[in-house]
Amino acid sequence: MNFPYSFNSVAVERSSAGPTLQVEMLMRSEIDAILPSANQLMALIMESHCMPENEGDLEMAIREALANAVLHGNLQDPRKEVRISCSVQPGLGISIVVKDQGKGFDPTKVSDPTAIENVLSESGRGIHLMKALMDEVHFERGGTEVHMRKGVRGKSSSSV
Repeated sequence: MNFPYSFNSVAVERSSAGPTLQVEMLMRSEIDAILPSANQLMALIMESHCMPENEGDLEMAIREALANAVLHGNLQDPRKEVRISCSVQPGLGISIVVKDQGKGFDPTKVSDPTAIENVLSESGRGIHLMKALMDEVHFERGGTEVHMRKGVRGKSSSSV
């Protein structure tokens, strides 16, 4: 079977705080790669036993980040890839970085999808959803990287 993703590495590092899961994935820049890649990443996170309160929130944010990378970043260019880095620290939370090979964008210029004039727009909801579902979301490298963090129950993600 030809998977739409591959692993650069999957590692468990041990420290005094407990084992930390580090995952590095590459995903083809195709719409059909989003769901299986998100599902595989979620399976690894679930195995780590370090889930935030609502795993559905994390899964939706991952899917939105991957969709944005494929559709808006890489423009579905099959020659480009999406890089996914995930760090899971039991007791602290989850940190995910999704990188595309696109031209980037200015996140301050993204329209608010909840504004009346944008309610019927077919795009623009992904960033809003990620910010609503995760504890922290910010963009780096000219908008080609989204960094997301989610703490575990009762813990702040600021230490992740």
